[in-house]
Amino acid sequence: MTEPQPLLSAAELRLTFPGRRGAPDARAVDGVDLDIAPGEIVALVGESGCGKTSLARTLLGLERPTGGRVTFAGAPLSYTASALKTYRKRVQLVLQDPSGSLNPRHTVYDAVAEGLRIHRYPGDEREAVAGALARAGLRPPERFFLRYPHELSGGQRQRVVIAGALVLEPELIVADEPVASLDASVRGEILALLLRLREEMGLSALVVTHDLGLAWNIADRVAVMYLGRIVETGTVEEVLTSPRHPYTRALLSVLPEATGDPLVLAGEPPDPSRIPPGCRFHVRCQVLASGEAERAGVADACRSRDLPPLSGGGGAQVACHWARARHSSGEAIPTS
Repeated sequence: MTEPQPLLSAAELRLTFPGRRGAPDARAVDGVDLDIAPGEIVALVGESGCGKTSLARTLLGLERPTGGRVTFAGAPLSYTASALKTYRKRVQLVLQDPSGSLNPRHTVYDAVAEGLRIHRYPGDEREAVAGALARAGLRPPERFFLRYPHELSGGQRQRVVIAGALVLEPELIVADEPVASLDASVRGEILALLLRLREEMGLSALVVTHDLGLAWNIADRVAVMYLGRIVETGTVEEVLTSPRHPYTRALLSVLPEATGDPLVLAGEPPDPSRIPPGCRFHVRCQVLASGEAERAGVADACRSRDLPPLSGGGGAQVACHWARARHSSGEAIPTS
């Protein structure tokens, strides 16, 4: 049985920013393949500075890639103004901070209606706004029409932002840290809302987050990103119950429910304009530092041999010399 065609696909995607004062270009996205199927929720996970937001902006058409291509519904993304306007009706962004993305001078009604007015919606605007607010969990919607953002709770503001994305009935949303600024008691409600929207509307989603716990609660598939590349991908169960990449294991080890001691990574991710040779994680890798990679016979490869980008879909994949050596030998990889 053939797999369904991806709704959104990135192939060999690259995004570089010119270096300042003669410095090398910064490779924010450095050869990424990523597929999102219809109705699928994919979590893009990694530390700050690993390229998640740059990748999301490129997928949205907000940045034009330096190399590679973005395909939506089987057609390459065009960067003409009219094509991008049509595309952004079908693919909507939900930002992290609702306080920053909502104009304090606009009522809830005007905030949600803005997209309809930009795209010259031919139907009943009031009915569309009410329907979007109701789907986002703000009921009865008319009670919120004339309210301003400062009159709402944080969770209600995030629901208004989601309603503003839903009002155009998109096929996919890109949610950048959608619950990071919310209290713990509200996060579950917003995640449950996103799951319900997937069931009711067939909505696909790319959820950008640093929190693997959030990925566990909402995603079908996880893509772990480090220094411009996806280094591990698979179903949420494959990646979070049997992590293979040392970076993924370190991210998992700091979750409250994790067993064992946290794996503290040394330093910050390297500058994307000075990506190290070999595995780009090797300068911080606890497996290399502990001598495990040496015992597996891959320490030199870790330091000198680059790994090819992972393919966009399919089963569990990992870009790690040590993990591949362990897998090929049939040796089990510990999860903690």
